[in-house]
Amino acid sequence: MNHNSQPFFSGARAGVSPSYEVLKEEHEVSVLGGPQNSMAARTTVINIQTDTVVPDHIVWSLFNTLFFNPCCLGFVAFAFSVKSRDRKMVGDVIGAQSYASTAKCLNIWAVVLGLLVTLAVIIAVVVFYTTALNRGYEGS
Repeated sequence: MNHNSQPFFSGARAGVSPSYEVLKEEHEVSVLGGPQNSMAARTTVINIQTDTVVPDHIVWSLFNTLFFNPCCLGFVAFAFSVKSRDRKMVGDVIGAQSYASTAKCLNIWAVVLGLLVTLAVIIAVVVFYTTALNRGYEGS
């Protein structure tokens, strides 16, 4: 097996792309078990952050869909959360952040309006029963 050392330049061969040349050189180094000559091997480490944390608020949206759903805001927030998760799976971080931001805003409004409606119903029931009880005592 003949292993000739090849120069590691981007234009070493005519008509071959630089990325192919880099991949071929990396493959040869891994097959041969490292550099065979006396020159020190140069390495470059590139850290690529692939796991960008983008909260999609899907659990919050599901809770709002089931319990606090005034004007269907919880359902719409759930739809945006699913879109955010889909964008995150595809790798579109900007799109995922945009959909997540919209879902968060809708979830906040759903909780606020849901609490206000719940509070209004409780107040209306208390006022109704106290009024009915007072009229019942007056009538007897």
